[in-house]
Amino acid sequence: MSNDELTSYGGPPPVPPGRRRRKIWVAAGVAGLTGVVGLAALGGVAARDQKSGDRNNASDAQPAAAPKSEAPGPTTGENGRGDEEAGRGDDKAARTGAEHKGREASSGEQRRDDKERGHEVPCDSDKLIQAIEHANDNRGGTLELAKGCTYELTRSDVGDGTGPNGLPVITQAVTLAGRDTTIVRAANAEPFRILNVGRSGHLTLKNVVVKGGLTQADPIAASRAKVELSAKAAAKAGAGTNAKAGAKAATPTKAPAAKAAAKVPAATGASATEAARGAGGDATLVDVAPGDGAGLLVQRGGRADVEHSEFLLHHAGGNGGAIANFGTARVAHSRVATSSAGGVGGGVFNAGVFRLEESSITDNSAVAGGGIGNGVPGLGLPGAGGTLWVWKSTIEHNRATDNAGGVLTYRGTATLTQSRVVGNHSGEDGGGLLALGDGQLALEKVLVARNSADDTSGGLGVGPESTAVIAQSEITDNVAERNGGGLATYGGTAVVRDTAIVANRVVGQNSVAGGIYNDGGQVRLERSTVQANFSVLPPGGIYTTNDGVRIDRSSAVTANRPTNCSGSPVVPERCFG
Repeated sequence: MSNDELTSYGGPPPVPPGRRRRKIWVAAGVAGLTGVVGLAALGGVAARDQKSGDRNNASDAQPAAAPKSEAPGPTTGENGRGDEEAGRGDDKAARTGAEHKGREASSGEQRRDDKERGHEVPCDSDKLIQAIEHANDNRGGTLELAKGCTYELTRSDVGDGTGPNGLPVITQAVTLAGRDTTIVRAANAEPFRILNVGRSGHLTLKNVVVKGGLTQADPIAASRAKVELSAKAAAKAGAGTNAKAGAKAATPTKAPAAKAAAKVPAATGASATEAARGAGGDATLVDVAPGDGAGLLVQRGGRADVEHSEFLLHHAGGNGGAIANFGTARVAHSRVATSSAGGVGGGVFNAGVFRLEESSITDNSAVAGGGIGNGVPGLGLPGAGGTLWVWKSTIEHNRATDNAGGVLTYRGTATLTQSRVVGNHSGEDGGGLLALGDGQLALEKVLVARNSADDTSGGLGVGPESTAVIAQSEITDNVAERNGGGLATYGGTAVVRDTAIVANRVVGQNSVAGGIYNDGGQVRLERSTVQANFSVLPPGGIYTTNDGVRIDRSSAVTANRPTNCSGSPVVPERCFG
């Protein structure tokens, strides 16, 4: 059987050699593929060879029955015989046409089944590269990866200019279906990411471990990731030798919106386009950089669905240690772990739409957003953030050298439901979660526990112009060095409903507010509890520089040490002791 008789990956037959077929594919690619491609080709040839014979045999072997007469009377006369013969001829033609259509439908169903079943790729990285290229050239398809195989990638291709990639940029709907399969960058290979989904591509990844991606250092991304709460300088001055001194030094006014991302180092080498955006020019969306997404990059307009897979041991010189999403991505029943980024998002960076379902983000690290970074601090762009959904997932044991050990949302929206943010750490603020730069954060039935920060907001921090809505959740056992062991707001707004803020601590020599620290923001407690929190200086429960803390009649502030609210510059109404 010649190569020209093979069917394509779900598309039309390939063009004759010499017009579009690549030499690399002719030399090594097609011959290495096995399975349903060859079967489909054989079936097509067999059907073609016997089509005429089948039609004649079927009509000869099955004579037509005489048609029933609609009107009474004999049908055996001269006219009756003619009518009967005509009826037999019509019936034979109808059966022959139906049989022909049936064979055509069967052939079409076979082609659809072939595409759904996929095409087997031998345990050879070159064959995998060639199979993806072929799928891109033939309207996509499903690639069945070899069971138990490790596809080791040793070289890369620059592709579409978004940085070197170990596998071809995916431009069609391509499924990589593994069975205990690993795709890994060779340890001694030059830096490159592993998977890249282009603007028109759709990757579906199933039962695959993706490992060891490495992208080039991006000093601009690293500098943008460094952001400081604009009201924090006043809080630092306020944490003096006692609470009253702190009250005098603290600034009760709300920080202006222009300071939402204050103290960002100037990025050297920024492009003219970026400079124009920063000056209010084309303020649309953050761009992809070559250092983003060492394991998987999803470009704007692209799509990725990851199921029952793992991303391990990646490092991105830019944003998104394992995954950087600028398009639409969904990760379900999977794990993103032991990865790092020189910018934002040690595990995942998002500037598009990202869904995390029944998965875990663990043991990752970055400058900001050790687990997940939703948006880029320092850009100041309306489109710098993304939309993040987390459902029934765990974000655990991640670390940020600066802010947001677990989750950072900056100029974006993050919604977490029935999830856990546990055991994360930040070198600055927001051990568990941090909302900055007009970021929107919503928690429902979320456990925020055992997170820590070397400065403020051990559990959760809310910066200027940002909002957090916390419902039916628990913020417990978090630790900060200075202020706000459980929750801290700096010019932001926090609404706490049906939630317990319990047993959080601040442990620095001049620390206050183990439970809630509010500097110029707004906090509203509804049917919630602030209990058994601890600080070195009073109050241990709630400290506020203004009258922005509201406690409804169904909430309680009790058993905090050394006091509940006494010692705060402003004592909230319905807070005693």
